[in-house]
Amino acid sequence: MSESKTVDMTVGSPLKHIFLFSLPLFIGTLFQQAYNFVDTLIAARLSASSLAAIGSTSAIYSLIIAFASGLNGGYSLVLSRCFGSKDYKKFSRAVLVMFVLDVVITLILSLLSLSLLKPIMSLLQTPTEIFDQAHTYIFIILAGLITTIMYNFTASLLRAMGNSKTPLYFLIISCLLNVFLDLLFTAYINLDVKGLALATVISQAVSAILGFIYIKRNYNNYLPKKEDYKFNKDLVKEMTNSGLSMALMYSVFSLGSIILQRSINQLGTTLISAHIASRRIYELLLMPISTISSANSIFVSQNYGANKIERIKTTFKQLLIISFIYSLLAFIIALVFGKNLISTIASSSDITLLENGQFNLLALTSMFFPLALLVILRTLMQAVGYKIIPVISSSIELIFKILSCIYLIPKLGYKGVAITEPIIWIACALFLVLVYKREGVREEN
Repeated sequence: MSESKTVDMTVGSPLKHIFLFSLPLFIGTLFQQAYNFVDTLIAARLSASSLAAIGSTSAIYSLIIAFASGLNGGYSLVLSRCFGSKDYKKFSRAVLVMFVLDVVITLILSLLSLSLLKPIMSLLQTPTEIFDQAHTYIFIILAGLITTIMYNFTASLLRAMGNSKTPLYFLIISCLLNVFLDLLFTAYINLDVKGLALATVISQAVSAILGFIYIKRNYNNYLPKKEDYKFNKDLVKEMTNSGLSMALMYSVFSLGSIILQRSINQLGTTLISAHIASRRIYELLLMPISTISSANSIFVSQNYGANKIERIKTTFKQLLIISFIYSLLAFIIALVFGKNLISTIASSSDITLLENGQFNLLALTSMFFPLALLVILRTLMQAVGYKIIPVISSSIELIFKILSCIYLIPKLGYKGVAITEPIIWIACALFLVLVYKREGVREEN
């Protein structure tokens, strides 16, 4: 069963398991962010409009990816519970269901998003001067959505068994290939943002193919057999509920980001560039929190499958202490180095861009601990079977973003954008803490 390539998180030191599992996730995310930085730098050096074109459509792409990735995240929780309870037959059947659902739903998402793309961009009030560039970029990205989802499929399958190292290797290959193709398509073939989009799709396709080859060679015993190729109503229902619950949680959050992006697009290309530059740094600083949260979701799922509830609760408290210490460090880094990093990423010394970007970065990092509490608790609750509560918390985020776009941003401008998410994080974290204190972690039936 390729035991040497799996990790049983139901025994041994919880924090050791989480940190060893999260380290490859962190390195992988670091490579991804490094690529994002390079992508942004290349776009900025092509022209100011190229950077703004990518930034103006980022929320659309995030919504589609969030829904599809949320599906895989939800599916992998079922796989992790099967792995933790040593139910390998159900695990194999779940892999088949996961693949079929991925393909079908991704094709539907691709067709819908491509057919509605221009109306959505118009609704977001994408500036006229960058509309064509933005449409070209996001159209190619969405047309190649299946490559992204297939990589997520292979990575989620491996991580459900405790293997976070191998997806890292494929991600590194993908990022390096992406950078090479970025330079090839823009510097030598002069494809502008079209080249950046094509590079992304091609590199993701390569990583997905490598993932399938590796799984077939090393985890064949875990893959579905001939007798597994039959409809299992209960398993399909369980996988669909888990997948849709997490997908809705992610996509409702991203829908709020689209609404927020509409307000940002109305502020002009300078502030769009300020926003995307500061968000790149924010995403980089957020990596330790997001990777620990992802690792904890697998840890919780395996232990929940093994009914080790106290182990889950104790580890949650320890992670909060670690997150508080890191949150202080992240704010100090943003305070000291933020403006210089924004200037480098945006390739600009424009005072309006730098001051607004710095304000946004400080507003976000100052509230990192409520955000850490939110994401860790939300993924924990998702992993132990809460399906509605995480979606409600994301819906609270959506409502706050809508209210901000109606009342806050028109009065405060970009500063209203910057303080919107920190306020939301505090409200949602308090909501989840109240639910967790009342309901706790119930034993699996």
